[in-house]
Amino acid sequence: MQWIIFMLLLFLSSMEMLTQNRWKKQASAGLLENCTGCVLCSEDNGCITCHHRLFLLIWRDGIRQYGMCVHTCPPGYFGVRGLEVNRCTKCRSPSCESCFSRDFCMKCKDKFYLHKGQCFRQCPPSTAAQPDTRECQETCEPGPWSQWSSCTHEGRTCGCKWGVETRVREVPGTTREEGAACPELLETRKCRMRKHCPGGEHRIA
Repeated sequence: MQWIIFMLLLFLSSMEMLTQNRWKKQASAGLLENCTGCVLCSEDNGCITCHHRLFLLIWRDGIRQYGMCVHTCPPGYFGVRGLEVNRCTKCRSPSCESCFSRDFCMKCKDKFYLHKGQCFRQCPPSTAAQPDTRECQETCEPGPWSQWSSCTHEGRTCGCKWGVETRVREVPGTTREEGAACPELLETRKCRMRKHCPGGEHRIA
């Protein structure tokens, strides 16, 4: 009877050791998979330190924190190189797809427009949305129209039936930026001229 109990205990002990060894192999394989590119790695939290050229990406799942070594930071993050560790830092704005620094966005997510490093669902005043580039382009605000010019045809003010007159408006330097989308600044319209020139033909110098 004692011999049977001994054999049973030995069998149970062997099964337990086999299960533990299998679990250790699985844990080791999982650890190696999660520790690619790591210099230091934690079984619970993944990478802690990366090789020199890689970035450490840290994300949270509930109260747990995980680390991974990556060559390039994913959307919504930017890479910061440091003396001890290179990190992927998250852009502050959730509507930013890629950023140059924490507060300066370079590309916005869908349905948002980029303007001076920030993402807007609707472009600010004095700007216009550009669907192709997904940016807010500055618009200029021209001054008032000038008076219509004299009616002329090839430099003459009379001697023809029809001519053209023009008017213009200027944009103050303070409101016009490089690349700004401006409205029409010059207008022309057809006008009737005097067919006969009193005292001879007149030309505009």
